[in-house]
Amino acid sequence: MYPYKTFTEVTDNFPYITRLILKAPQAVRAECVGKDTFSVYVERRDPRTGEVLLEQREWPGERIYPSRGYRPVSAAYPSDENGGKVYEGEYITLELAFEPTSPLGYTVGAGLLPGGYNAFVRCDYRVTQVREIPGRIPASGWVFDECEGDLCPQTAGWKEDVSHCQPIPLRYGYFAPDLEGARRNFFALDSNYGNEWDHAFPDKLPLVIWLHGMGEGATEPRMAYTGNKVVAVSSDEIQRKLGGAAYVLAPQCPTYWMNSGAENDQDISELTNEKSMYTEALKALIDEFLDLHPDIDRDRVYIGGCSNGGFMTMRMLKSYPGFFAAAYPVCEALRPSDFSDEDIRALARTPIWFTQAENDPIVPPDGLVLPLVRRLKAAGAEYVHVSLFERIVDRSGKYRLPDGRPMEYMGHFSWIHTFNDDCVFDLDGSRVMHEGRPVTLWRWLGKQRRR
Repeated sequence: MYPYKTFTEVTDNFPYITRLILKAPQAVRAECVGKDTFSVYVERRDPRTGEVLLEQREWPGERIYPSRGYRPVSAAYPSDENGGKVYEGEYITLELAFEPTSPLGYTVGAGLLPGGYNAFVRCDYRVTQVREIPGRIPASGWVFDECEGDLCPQTAGWKEDVSHCQPIPLRYGYFAPDLEGARRNFFALDSNYGNEWDHAFPDKLPLVIWLHGMGEGATEPRMAYTGNKVVAVSSDEIQRKLGGAAYVLAPQCPTYWMNSGAENDQDISELTNEKSMYTEALKALIDEFLDLHPDIDRDRVYIGGCSNGGFMTMRMLKSYPGFFAAAYPVCEALRPSDFSDEDIRALARTPIWFTQAENDPIVPPDGLVLPLVRRLKAAGAEYVHVSLFERIVDRSGKYRLPDGRPMEYMGHFSWIHTFNDDCVFDLDGSRVMHEGRPVTLWRWLGKQRRR
């Protein structure tokens, strides 16, 4: 039996294993392997019990379908140990078809933990050679079933820690930029970035805070920055749009941000009020992080989050007016009636860019974000924008349904357009502008300073 490594990509909907890198017992040439040389079988197992995970085919629905089966191989080639193509090598990389509607490739089990929280699952692969590999001595009978780790380049630079705030220390993931590399990327301007503003690499860097949704709570900080593709903010593209380089902070709460701390925290009245037991703990974490990183510009602290995290974004703006330079809530869930007129007047001074889908079944915009925006506009808010999408549809061209139409996600998944930087239009259909130039959400955010 021989070893393999998994290669994970953080997709629009959870991390997904898109490649396997096999350590072959002998060197192989490119013309000797193809996508029909191996079959790939996987069993996704519950991390608590080791049993094969049971999945649901429809949501909501019973978990009665074992999460195991064969994954199609779309390409096979000799590679280096990181999956890079070579003509001849002792590693073989298998590219696996990515199917957003198929759970077999996902490294996360949705709602797996008590309380409905997501969890990373154990993915046991068995790769079997099914076609002879020609050579001076033909090879056959190879089986790869010993996992030696995972590669995920998108999480490079990310680390994890825990705050020291008592009685509720919070775990978190964070990205600290490589300044030398960031400067190189910043000054290597291309047509995509453009010399749109006179600029210099900043002496102090902004901080981008992301607050996860309900499913990403619990005690695995990696979930807070890979469950919603937060790692996109650490990509070269968005780092440049933020001004060259930026810290990214992804706190994780042990339950969910809307938890008021009530004994019966599942009571509907507790799930829909404005309270959170984590407000002070989250502010303490942010303050601690700022103290630990003196190169952060305290006038450029940006906060955002989705769903439960969108609620918490607005909760923090309400509790600490004037602290944040700007906000980017996604499908936010704090009711307009929870803001007093005084709250609205204070909030109107903060630049905010909301993102939402019209067909969101969890937090309908007509009852939440749109009435709030109307109140803010009435209070004189000049820097409030709303990207309201009709539906959440794949725009990359990669993911299509069998009939050729683009993949459509549930309307609640509007963070997909946030992290793909698809937000460019305002509520009235006009382009959002800054200093007379059209901007995307991340370019706009990087230009905001505390007023």
